[in-house]
Amino acid sequence: MKKIVLAVFLLILTSAGASAQFHLGIKGGLNYTTIKAQDNQFDESGILGYQVGVWSRIGKSFYLQPEIYVGSKGSNITFSTGSTTTEAKQKFTTLDVPVLLGTRIGKDKLNFRIMAGPSFQFNLDDNSSAFSQAVNPDFYKYRDYVTNLQAGAGIDLGNLSVDLRYETSLQDINKNDGQKQSLLHLSLGFKIL
Repeated sequence: MKKIVLAVFLLILTSAGASAQFHLGIKGGLNYTTIKAQDNQFDESGILGYQVGVWSRIGKSFYLQPEIYVGSKGSNITFSTGSTTTEAKQKFTTLDVPVLLGTRIGKDKLNFRIMAGPSFQFNLDDNSSAFSQAVNPDFYKYRDYVTNLQAGAGIDLGNLSVDLRYETSLQDINKNDGQKQSLLHLSLGFKIL
């Protein structure tokens, strides 16, 4: 599945050369993630993570913006079993592929943008061993692939691009427990083309 998404992303980039308006850039930023269980059996607080990758934008007033980036997500969890309280951290390294549709108001070098679309998340590394060992290592199996939804706004200032987005899970990230994640992304991009 990862190869298919990467191939589609590369196809979009290579076919965009014929488009009247095409931008390519790099991006990096921070995100704040929280993970919530349906039954509220845990006290969960968010953690700060990162994201770094590339983006492209195809179109003028209305545009398609596919991206690909590596990021970290997770949550701090406190739960009680009898008189024992356990604290653990869930942390994931993910490959994210958002495909956003958007519109912009203003000129090419100075504009305001809004965008929304699906984001396909592939878990590359699940560093939650302390959490899963403390609870039940067979019960807490995290999905390798999750579909999310992103929506947000951005500003372009010359070659700089600043985005603020909210992301939520469209499906549970845990196969057994009904956990969903939500994120707040703040990123800074730089246009190469």
